[in-house]
Amino acid sequence: VKNDIILVVAKGDARLDNKKLKSTFGAKARMLSSDEVVSATGHPVGGVCPFGLETPISVYCDVSLKHYAEVLPAAGAIHSAVRITPERMAELTSATWVDVCQ
Repeated sequence: VKNDIILVVAKGDARLDNKKLKSTFGAKARMLSSDEVVSATGHPVGGVCPFGLETPISVYCDVSLKHYAEVLPAAGAIHSAVRITPERMAELTSATWVDVCQ
């Protein structure tokens, strides 16, 4: 968003809604390249988790996650995940809850 990198955590089959993103963040968002993802997060695409990020990045959790008792965000590698409640994940990452998915 603009020149800032943000991380939006949403359920796996969710699609981001560009109008909601622009309304929430005040600008159009763009996806990062694979190299930009690794540089910013320290994790490969498919393994990005909201914990232990390489650089300070604002984390946002989509409200779609609240439909689940537990979620399984990636844990730094493509074939690893951590089981956690959405509320605890948001708390540990100081995430802000947003509604940006279809």
